[in-house]
Amino acid sequence: MKCRRLIVLLGPTASGKTSLSITLAKRFHGIVISADSRQVYRGMNLGTGKVTKREMSGVPHYLLDVASPKSTYTVAKYVRDVTRVIKKISTSTPIFLVGGSPFYIDALTKPNSFSAVPPNPALRRRLDKLNTAPLMAHLLKMDPVRAKIIDPFNRRRLIRAIEIAFYKSPPRARKDAKVAAMPEMKILKLGVAINKAQLHRNIDHRVDVRMRQGMEWEVQRLHDSGVSWKKLDDFGLEYRFLSRYLRGQISKSDADSQLKFAIRHFAKRQMTWWKQDNEIHWISTSAGATAIIQKWIRE
Repeated sequence: MKCRRLIVLLGPTASGKTSLSITLAKRFHGIVISADSRQVYRGMNLGTGKVTKREMSGVPHYLLDVASPKSTYTVAKYVRDVTRVIKKISTSTPIFLVGGSPFYIDALTKPNSFSAVPPNPALRRRLDKLNTAPLMAHLLKMDPVRAKIIDPFNRRRLIRAIEIAFYKSPPRARKDAKVAAMPEMKILKLGVAINKAQLHRNIDHRVDVRMRQGMEWEVQRLHDSGVSWKKLDDFGLEYRFLSRYLRGQISKSDADSQLKFAIRHFAKRQMTWWKQDNEIHWISTSAGATAIIQKWIRE
């Protein structure tokens, strides 16, 4: 059987991954699988920068809108769902894995880096009594690498990261954690390179545009539909700061400025993670990406 080809297109938020992925998918007659931990949720569109049907330009997209925002969608579920999609795709069709969620990408491209760690209720009860500062301190001791890129104000993710680190620490490390069996794939990683000044301009512009499009009302509709304020806060970035504004905790101007600062810091955490991966080919143009893909396909 012909080996499937997986082209990973990653990069910091607001670097232009979405438009580039569609250009490349059309050029190579491929499909796109999202690697975004928030775009999996229905109704979270403006806040996540989810691609629209019109923007897709006929390119099939997968792993968008597959979960309710009132539920918890795990990395294990993501691996399972992506595996199901890939197995249905013809082996001759290039697959573009596009997004900025490092753990989603690593779960698919570095199987040894991921395991379906089961919940630890007793540990969770103990950790649930702590606020984010001591949780972050615990994670820094147990897994300093992951601590560099995690949202330091997201209690749910901090607790889960500690739970995983605790499970894997000797003598608890196990080899029997079950994950979905991924099909054999040949993998190429492309990273979108962009200078910091331009990235910051992109971030600020994108926030301004989405605010004009009604991003705050998207957050309000999610809450009205039953998504708790705590859950919205856990989603981070746009949902955190706009939910705080809607609750009267901060002004709209403060929400805007704090959000832009937080997104910049998030982009920095993304790049901190990817700088450790020497398999990534950094590109800045569609032509550069096309040339690398063409050469890779011929190999």
